[in-house]
Amino acid sequence: MTAPFGARLADAVARRGPLCVGIDPHAELLAAWGLTDDVEGLRRFTDAVVEALAGTVAVLKPQSAFYERHGARGLLVLEDAVATCRAAGALVLLDAKRGDIGSTMAGYADVLAPGHPMQVDALTVSPYLGPGSLEPAVRTARAHGGGLFVLARTSNPDAATFQHARLADGRTVAQAVVDTVAGWNDPGWLVGDPAPDPGAHADLQGRWGAHTGSFGVVVGATLAELDVDLDGLRGPVLAPGLGAQGGTPADLRRLFGAGRAVVPTVSRDVLGTGPDVAALRGAAQRWAAELAV
Repeated sequence: MTAPFGARLADAVARRGPLCVGIDPHAELLAAWGLTDDVEGLRRFTDAVVEALAGTVAVLKPQSAFYERHGARGLLVLEDAVATCRAAGALVLLDAKRGDIGSTMAGYADVLAPGHPMQVDALTVSPYLGPGSLEPAVRTARAHGGGLFVLARTSNPDAATFQHARLADGRTVAQAVVDTVAGWNDPGWLVGDPAPDPGAHADLQGRWGAHTGSFGVVVGATLAELDVDLDGLRGPVLAPGLGAQGGTPADLRRLFGAGRAVVPTVSRDVLGTGPDVAALRGAAQRWAAELAV
């Protein structure tokens, strides 16, 4: 079996830094690049981003919806991009926010399994059909060394409507999600994970350690305050919202401190510099440098 996702993520961060860049070819961005809103424009956009970033960024996060909207040929573009990114050493987190029950959830999770034509390293999932709904995805991830990032405390304006709702035991729904994911990161699953390769970002070892769990949560980088307890998570935090959405490296430090495995996500601030490959790479490098301070 391949090394667990948590170990591979820690290794990628140690070598490349913690930056995750979203690949979000929405219609407005295609137009801003001077591309047509069709499969050809989608492919040209994706090829440029992959060429610029796959060799240097730790995690690339394609948004499945922007490929699905172009039908089967759009998914073929995504399939090619995923394979190229992984071959270049980047981890691929498919941002699909899947959430269902039983065999349907197992079908969604197959994207984490070897032999799938679009095998990725990790998948974003939604927990709002209950903790048991995600068990098929957890089983698949464990069996094949994949990872999951579960929506927990997002920072869209009306997220608190559901995420701040209280359970009978007094916890918020968001906290119950974090606690559920923490249970999946039982230390027994981490025994024997290889330590990250101490590369250019070996200073991050204290933050990540040799045994980062493979199951993480999504917590927005633009929250006014951190209102969930992440201390027992033992896994990574995906923190979207940097750049155009208003989040800054200072917000990451304010919310998460210096002792947590955080994967900060930038999209528009990097993608907006295209279509020039050198400009895309330079923008990602500037963000990586800011996050390393």
